[in-house]
Amino acid sequence: DADHIAAIDNTVRKLIQLKRDPNGVGFFFSLGHSTIVFLMALLLGLSSKWAQAHMPFFQEVGGYIGATVSGVFLILTAVFNAVVLVDMVRVFRSMKGHAGAYDDGSFDAMLDSRGFIYRIFGRIFAFVDKSWHVYPIGLLFGLGFDTATEVALLAMSAGATQSNIPLYGTLCLPILFAAGMNLMDTTDSVMMSGAYQWAFDTPVRKVYYNLTITSASVLAAVMIGLVELLQVAATAMNLQNGFWNWVQGIDFNYLGYAMVVLFLGFWLVSMMIWKYGKVEQRWS
Repeated sequence: DADHIAAIDNTVRKLIQLKRDPNGVGFFFSLGHSTIVFLMALLLGLSSKWAQAHMPFFQEVGGYIGATVSGVFLILTAVFNAVVLVDMVRVFRSMKGHAGAYDDGSFDAMLDSRGFIYRIFGRIFAFVDKSWHVYPIGLLFGLGFDTATEVALLAMSAGATQSNIPLYGTLCLPILFAAGMNLMDTTDSVMMSGAYQWAFDTPVRKVYYNLTITSASVLAAVMIGLVELLQVAATAMNLQNGFWNWVQGIDFNYLGYAMVVLFLGFWLVSMMIWKYGKVEQRWS
């Protein structure tokens, strides 16, 4: 998620500059985010009778609203980050043979502008000087319902409640969600810690690294956002021709696997360009 990348990335960068250990940033951030998801799932479980009475309506209307809001949000995020990406490309090009053209302060401000929710809560990060300080920020991000999987999980929890599954069974869903998010965000912060310590050695490394990761976030947001909006349009307007049937048949599980493979390939190509294209030597 672009906002998670921005929040974790920028916090890791700040803690490295402060000579603090940044490896726990992703863990505490995702723990805060997952806390909101758990509480919302618990609330859905406790209000099971009301949910059962109103669920048919909310399943129909809520499905359209949830997917539309999520899709529009992701496309807007992609647009914001694409603008930042264009600026990064300009900075990267201007650095070739002209090291003095790089301004570290301006580039850091550019990095801080990534992510939609991050733009709203970004100032709060000024108070962060330890990894655990991002826990309450994760809570705020959870309240923003900025992640498509968060909305999907809450819908699943509501469906489980409707099926008369016991509360403890329903609560397995947000616990598994927390486990997955903790794993990925913690891995993210640990990898970014190593990457930034490598990147901070030279400005060229820093710009190239952020160019790569911002490109990946734009690609992810566009892919998921477009699929969500196209599926909503196909269902709402009852579109049935070949293309729309294919769109409606896209399984988000397989799309997720495809994105993992795509990103691994993206990073591999990026590393090969850096190594065999001798980017650092050519730009120095």
